[in-house]
Amino acid sequence: MSFVRRSAVALAFAACLMPAVALADPVGKYDVEGKGPDGEEYSGTVSVERTGETFRVVWLIGGEKSVGTAVGNDNFFAVSYKQKSDTGIAVYEKDADGWIGVWTYAGGRKMGTERFTRK
Repeated sequence: MSFVRRSAVALAFAACLMPAVALADPVGKYDVEGKGPDGEEYSGTVSVERTGETFRVVWLIGGEKSVGTAVGNDNFFAVSYKQKSDTGIAVYEKDADGWIGVWTYAGGRKMGTERFTRK
């Protein structure tokens, strides 16, 4: 097989894999359900978009918007976020149909839990 033909086959194979890789990172729109550190349950939506080497994460829960910046890969991501005057951190791992994680406010002593389910 010639170099050109091998290169073409390799490129075609790589192109087939690209959609799977793109779906593996956290980019997308999700339904979100969680439980705060106080035990109160909540639900809403969240979107994750790529912003260069980082991600922008926007939650909309009960009419309130929270915005964060995340780093991560196909298996995990961590978010520093702001909600009104509060700041916090959240860490997520890949789950079967989305992401599952824990979070807390800056200075917090208890954690909340959260699950993203891809729309």
